[in-house]
Parts: sequence; structure tokens; C-alpha cells
Amino acid sequence: MGFDEMDVDTIWMDGDFVDWEDAKVHVLTHGLHYGSGIFEGARCYETEDGPAIFRWPEHLDRFYDSAKPYEMEIDHTREELTEATCELIRRQDLSSCYIRPLAFYGYESLGVSPGDCPTRTAIAVWPWGTYLGQDALENGIDVMVSSWRKHASSQVPTNAKTTGLYVNSMLAGEEARRNGYAEAIVLNKEGNVAEGPGENIFLVRDGDLYTPGLAESILDGITRETVITLARELGYTVHDGATISRGELNTADELFFTGSAAEVTPIKRVDNVEIGDGSRGPVTEAIQTRFFDVVERRTDDHEEWFTYP
Repeated sequence: MGFDEMDVDTIWMDGDFVDWEDAKVHVLTHGLHYGSGIFEGARCYETEDGPAIFRWPEHLDRFYDSAKPYEMEIDHTREELTEATCELIRRQDLSSCYIRPLAFYGYESLGVSPGDCPTRTAIAVWPWGTYLGQDALENGIDVMVSSWRKHASSQVPTNAKTTGLYVNSMLAGEEARRNGYAEAIVLNKEGNVAEGPGENIFLVRDGDLYTPGLAESILDGITRETVITLARELGYTVHDGATISRGELNTADELFFTGSAAEVTPIKRVDNVEIGDGSRGPVTEAIQTRFFDVVERRTDDHEEWFTYP
């Protein structure tokens, strides 16, 4: 569904609520030319107690942390961004939505150095269902190992959610879709498993969970950390600093992606090699069920993870 088909009409921009069609920037905006922006992606879930934003403080922490390598000063406090987000949800009467905070160097000059370019900040919210489709959550997806490698943290900060760096993700994802796959897996420069274009990845072997560590050029995913916590609560052993070779993907008992958009999505084939029995495995299903029980508030625990507009 495109934005024109959605019942949303307001965006918060630099401290003001503006009409959706008026949220514009100059064509010579620095961030448009050099990818000099940072962003977040969070979800607000429909619950019996009303809309509930999942792990909003953690998303804000990463948002401000992402700005640091670029010496980007965000001219708004966490409290301002929180109130703006909650007001957007209230104004547009959204029971659930995706939330996109964005900050970028704006219009002033166009050297590679941002110089005196101002930092612009915006927040948009809109309805967004399952990222890879409802069938994907239940039956899993086919993925391929991309020919594109993930950039190393010695080249650019992989722990910052930077707009320009997602061309790497776009290339990998589009390569996969051109070849008939739903998504890609990206290897790091050493040839080990890093992540998906917009997801972290978990491998299940003999009942234990393995996920690449932060040194493997991955983004420190908030859903990744959530799944680690929930899996351990369920009694699983989680190796969260793992190095996973490409070959281990093919011999895994189960694989699944995690992310704010992807949530918990099983992987049923890699490069046409069937994973396990080619369906959502029991460990993935248990973690996925627990995840949705928590985020949709069918259980009372982890109340600290939620912000109510």
C-alpha cells in the first residue's frame, strides 16, 4: 500500500506539525546528496490498553547515539520527540503504526563537509502491517546469500543507523528479489554472516541459539536484544557473540530474522537449500509466540518496554 492510500495527514518537522504534503526540503539538501542522516524505525502495537510504542526509550537512545559519529546536534530533547510522536498517533487516531524519526543535515552549502548546514529533524507515523507478509511469519521465507558484502566498522560506523549506508541494504535486497527470493543474507568482509538488509539473524542448532556479535559488522538491533532476553527467559542458551560461517547456514536446524519491521520471521531456505524440514521450526515458533504475546500485551510482564500515547 502506498502512502497516498493511507489515512495519514500530518508529519512533525523541526518542532511543528505540518500537513503531510507540505513536509518538504530543498533539492540541494546536504543529506539528499551525501546520505548524511540518521533514522530509527519503531513499532506501536494495538493492545487492549490502547496503542503501545515498543521500546521507545531504547530507540531514542540509538537515535541520539547514531548522530554522534557525524557530530550532528539534534536540537530537540528526548521529551520533545516523545511528545511529538505520541501526538502524531493521537491526532491521526492510529491504533497501531510504524514510527520513523529522522535527522539529517539540511540546506546551506554543498561541500562534502556539512559546514553550517542545519540539522533538520522529522517524525512520521503510518500504518504498516507485516514487513515480509503474514504468510512469511507463519511459513517462512526463501533467502539468498548476497554477492554484496556488509561494510566494516573500520570503514563506517556500523552501530549507527545512517541513511546513506542503506544503499548497501538496497543493493542486497534488490539482488535477492531479482533472483526470486524474498530477502538476502549479507556477509561481512571476512566472509562470515553479518545480517539481513534490515534484520538481524539467529541460527538454531541442537536447541541453542546463535547470533552474530557486534564485532561482525552488525547493527545492534533492539528486536535482537529483545529476542535474546525472551529466549533466555524461556530457558534457551543464547550465544550472542557468535561468528557464523556461510556454510553453517545450510546445516542449521532453524534460522530466523528479527527486526522492528520484520519482527520474528522464519527462514525456510537459503540459496534453495532447505533449512530443517523447510518450515517454521519449534524454537522459532516458541520465540515468535512469546514475542507477539509480549508486544500485543497478552501477558503482563515487561511493562517497562512500553510507552502509551
